[in-house]
Amino acid sequence: MDIGLVLQTDPPADLLVDRMARADGLGFTHGWTFDSVVLWQEPFVVYSRILERTENLAVGPMVTNPSTRTWEVTASLFATLNDMFGNRTVCGIGRGDSAMRVAGRKPATLARLEKAMRAIKDLAEGREADVDGASMRIPWVRDGSLPVWMGAYGPKALDLVGRRADGFILQLADPYLTEWMVKAVRSAAADAGRDPSEVKVCVAAPAYVTDGSAEGLAHGREQCRWFGGMVGNHVADLVERYGEHSGAVPEELTDYIRARKGYDYSHHGRAGNPDTEFVPDAIVDRFCLVGPVEEHLAKLERLREAGVDQFAVYAMHDDVDGVIDAYGRDVIPVVSATATPS
Repeated sequence: MDIGLVLQTDPPADLLVDRMARADGLGFTHGWTFDSVVLWQEPFVVYSRILERTENLAVGPMVTNPSTRTWEVTASLFATLNDMFGNRTVCGIGRGDSAMRVAGRKPATLARLEKAMRAIKDLAEGREADVDGASMRIPWVRDGSLPVWMGAYGPKALDLVGRRADGFILQLADPYLTEWMVKAVRSAAADAGRDPSEVKVCVAAPAYVTDGSAEGLAHGREQCRWFGGMVGNHVADLVERYGEHSGAVPEELTDYIRARKGYDYSHHGRAGNPDTEFVPDAIVDRFCLVGPVEEHLAKLERLREAGVDQFAVYAMHDDVDGVIDAYGRDVIPVVSATATPS
């Protein structure tokens, strides 16, 4: 199993670049960032610095969207980085949550997302593409390669991942829900005539390494509780679209948001978010990895068995450097030696 690192592009950018460079040296395979340019700094500028400082790390957004940049701009950004540093980017993409809602816009439809995924990939790899009715090609691209990995939760989005995406990004680390969603993606891939094993699976969630004490566990939970609120935004969209007891989404995912009262994006993705008080400890434990290293390894093994190829560590808490070092020292040497089933 690969291990990635997810950071927010908070200033100073030098600190993020230093952390990604250290992660590269410790065996992390991917360096991801959020892409919400009102809340954080522009990630593509930072990616060039990361790639310049690293040897093996692949970089990309978790996730970008079809709307804040035109598709040819997004494709050219990836293609330029790949031309400079040798095809070391991944396009994580979704409908757009914080990036769109902070700007007062609605997330993209799945139909638009599907068109964008195809166009961005084709353009970044040197092929002709249709962009809102205009046919174009980036003529200077040579030997470009851009995997497109899509974030999804609901049944229609999971179907689109299976039909069109190179990878699946799932932002929660619950083994039961992961297995349920991976099966949906692979079934859609098979129905579309694809080899289901070709769709890579990345689970992304906060990881907080504790000393095994009750006090350490309580503190780690508080540092990661924000994540349940962020996931709750997507779950609330699904409930609105499908209904709470429709069967389209597992009730294990929808039950906990009944006490949700709203969400202020000014605290998005940050520890101490006051809009996540409704998230119980049980959800933190299910969605995140909180505990001593041995518990992280045990849960990662369960995720591997559910079909996960990469676990991406959300390091948005008060021990960013500690979790990078702990994973580099105690986790990566173990999980990188364990094959992921095809």
